[in-house]
Amino acid sequence: MARVFTLLFSLTSYCLFLLVFLYLIAFLGNFQQTALADAVPLIDRVVVYSIDTGRAAPGFIEALAVNLGLIALFGLQHSVMARQGFKRAWTRVVPQPAERSVYVLLSSVVLALVIWQWRPMPTPVLWAADAMWSAAIGWSVMALGILILLWSTFLIDHFDLFGLKQAWARFRERPVEPPRFMTPMLYRIVRHPLYVGWFLIFWGTPRMSLGHLLFAAGMSAYIFVAIRYEERDLVSFHGEKYEQYRQQVPMVVPVPGRHYNG
Repeated sequence: MARVFTLLFSLTSYCLFLLVFLYLIAFLGNFQQTALADAVPLIDRVVVYSIDTGRAAPGFIEALAVNLGLIALFGLQHSVMARQGFKRAWTRVVPQPAERSVYVLLSSVVLALVIWQWRPMPTPVLWAADAMWSAAIGWSVMALGILILLWSTFLIDHFDLFGLKQAWARFRERPVEPPRFMTPMLYRIVRHPLYVGWFLIFWGTPRMSLGHLLFAAGMSAYIFVAIRYEERDLVSFHGEKYEQYRQQVPMVVPVPGRHYNG
């Protein structure tokens, strides 16, 4: 029975992540204000909140304080729960096969909270596409980010990353092999292509308001902090092999002539 529950819990956590991720794209894209909402009226009913609309814009100080607090909460939850020391302590309470799924679940809940409680800061508008071709560039950057993000997860192990592999192994009563050091394709030219995808999603937009800038800058700053701690864990786990990789391959911006030769 416990095996079935773990598998169902893992699947539920994964489905929740997918829903929140899709909502995040609509949230950042202000889908209610686009032609897509005219073509698909359901968007107005489903996507209640977005980066610039959804609730009355409060005063600047209140909006800034609340939004910075939400970004900090998201960063704190991610950073603490991703550390190896926390995982070792956490698995004394949560079964090992469900540990990753709990992380995915709580991350999705916190991100949903950020979306729900975000205070719009729609003005000033730093840039706005005034032609179809310029708007297409903004949407294309976001779409490229989504592609790179998802591609990056499958290049390593998508189902391990989201806890499904661990739950499936528990269901079949088989051990899960520890993650191996791999550098497939994108990982040979940048160390963190997954984060590259997030950067493009955050910054790719045909309309950049002050609130969107705050969100993109705050989340980007968190990513750089997360990379520092993540790489410390990776060095501890993989040793000299990862140190060599880190010296050869740029963090997030490809550099001609620099790629992994291992």
